Amino acid sequence: MGILTDDMKRALSEQRLIFAATVCPDGTPNLSPKGTVMVWDDDHVLFTDLASPGTMRNLQHNPSIEINTLDIFARKGYRFKGSVVVHKNDDLMAAVQERMRNGPSNVTGLADSVRAVVLIRVEQAQSLVSPGYWGGATEAETRSNWETYWANVNADWRDRNENA
Repeated sequence: MGILTDDMKRALSEQRLIFAATVCPDGTPNLSPKGTVMVWDDDHVLFTDLASPGTMRNLQHNPSIEINTLDIFARKGYRFKGSVVVHKNDDLMAAVQERMRNGPSNVTGLADSVRAVVLIRVEQAQSLVSPGYWGGATEAETRSNWETYWANVNADWRDRNENA
């Protein structure tokens, strides 16, 4: 059995935007959103390089990475630390591109834009839980509060843009 639980795999598969942290050559952090993250097996997660020159440069210098997935409504998720191997023009990249062509609609048109695949060997996994739960809030209450919040943000955005 690998490090990734079924719930971790679910969280990684459901969320369409995941953040990857790498280390710049000068030691400063770099945080970059990734929209092509997928679970590869029980110990590996990957994302594709579509437009990530900074992330790729950092990984050439230092293969350490952390990715975070968060359900913005439940305010729960996971953080995964590991090291990467970059794949270019090989069987893994071809398999990932094929999976993209048949996968979620947000990635089907991007398979031919893949420049590389970043395969992460997950070495540590931890859950993320908002301190909002410390006061006794349930997940249902938390989810309802944040769904209402985002519905209001979206309504405000529509109002601003309909009158623009």
